[in-house]
Amino acid sequence: MKEQREVVFYEISDFKYHLENDLRLSNNTISAYITDLIQYEKFMHEVLKIDDVSEIEREDIIKYIDSLKRKKLTKKTISRKITALKDFHKYLVSEEILKDNPCEKINMPKTEKTLPEVLSMDEIDKMIDLIDVSTPLGLRNKAMFETLYASGLRISELLDLKLQDIHLKEKYLVVIGKGNKERKVPIGEMAVISLRKYLEKGRGYILKTPTNYLFFNYKGEKMSRQAYFKYIKKLALDAGIEKNISPHTIRHSFATHLLEGGVDLRIVQELLGHEDISTTQIYTHVDTNRLRNIYDETHPLAKKSKNNS
Repeated sequence: MKEQREVVFYEISDFKYHLENDLRLSNNTISAYITDLIQYEKFMHEVLKIDDVSEIEREDIIKYIDSLKRKKLTKKTISRKITALKDFHKYLVSEEILKDNPCEKINMPKTEKTLPEVLSMDEIDKMIDLIDVSTPLGLRNKAMFETLYASGLRISELLDLKLQDIHLKEKYLVVIGKGNKERKVPIGEMAVISLRKYLEKGRGYILKTPTNYLFFNYKGEKMSRQAYFKYIKKLALDAGIEKNISPHTIRHSFATHLLEGGVDLRIVQELLGHEDISTTQIYTHVDTNRLRNIYDETHPLAKKSKNNS
């Protein structure tokens, strides 16, 4: 995590400790929280001349949110920043640093739920077929892609996999997800084959210094999220796919294809590691065609209408 400048609100450091040790959130999540709170603290200090969190009132927070709107930030980004404020002030009340929560009646901006970009099976196959497996790096690339699509992991979860987390004989992975929660995720035969080939003929040739990480870059160091993002973008471009692709698109596609195949939403929720099923419900839009087909084939009136047409 990048070093942050010294802050006026020392409580931010306490909150950071809470996120790290009590909630055990990921480094990326904690970094986002602290970055948002330092921006908030800077506005309060420099614009409103407030140097003590106990002086902040609801009207001050509204002024801050208005400043975000003037910057033309997206509603999604503003919502994320408000969430950081709400959690921060809620923590301060729980620690009895504040008596009242000025964020309590702050509303989130109404946002339109955007459907995730999804790849078709044909597009997934095109991307896999383009991966050159004649080199150790190529074997790594195919193993990473096959594992990502077979498991629906977050990119951070994929890059954090250790050798002891993969169980090829039993065909499952042990994944440490958000909130440091462990879950077992099954993988298919194609991913198992690609992983075996990578472990036998790829990993040892790339490895420079001993590490337990399953995947790493050509220097033998842990791969960054940005590096894999660029790789996926280029692979999609080479495959002639014009969609806005990221590693998360593979996760979306995993969930979508499972639902289209008839897997229960609760199972998909568990596989994705979603705490709340409402997060998983965004994928239900993809199931419309399958439901329509089932309805047409099973409902008496629908069948009658079909036969008479």
